Amino acid sequence: MTYLESITLTKTLPCLAEPGRCIVIGKPAQTLGVVLPYLATLPGVIAWNPETSTLTFRRPHGFMTLYTDNVTITQVVDTAEGLELFAALKDAINTVWEKRDELTAVTAKKRAPRHLDIWELLPRTNCGQCEEATCLAFAVAVVQQKRLLTECPPLQSDSSFADRKATLEAML
Repeated sequence: MTYLESITLTKTLPCLAEPGRCIVIGKPAQTLGVVLPYLATLPGVIAWNPETSTLTFRRPHGFMTLYTDNVTITQVVDTAEGLELFAALKDAINTVWEKRDELTAVTAKKRAPRHLDIWELLPRTNCGQCEEATCLAFAVAVVQQKRLLTECPPLQSDSSFADRKATLEAML
């Protein structure tokens, strides 16, 4: 059963975070309110607010935010890529809707860990073994998905950090 027929491009804006790229805004053929809690079960969700019906995913470049009545995707190469992303999103929404009986809708707020959340659990030795200047810089790189927890040697090798490592792995 198809839930969503299309997402129509309504506006293109310059992307201030990434010069040369754009932001595309689209309008779904029908409201997304009932499907958003199921989409919130997918990987890549960095924020879900059921009160405002706002769901944000991290993309390899930029973000994708779904609202009840529109979709915004940042750091898009051009309009053609934006249309491709809207088509892929429409397909993903329809797949999730078809499998909703197998999913548990997310009803609580959800947010991705921030760099300070990660930093608090790192060894905080500033040893440089990860090739970052500080553990805080490493935490920022983890949030930006430029580094992996496995790249922190003390976290991996020191058994006194086992609980912290497990907590970090669960967070991410």
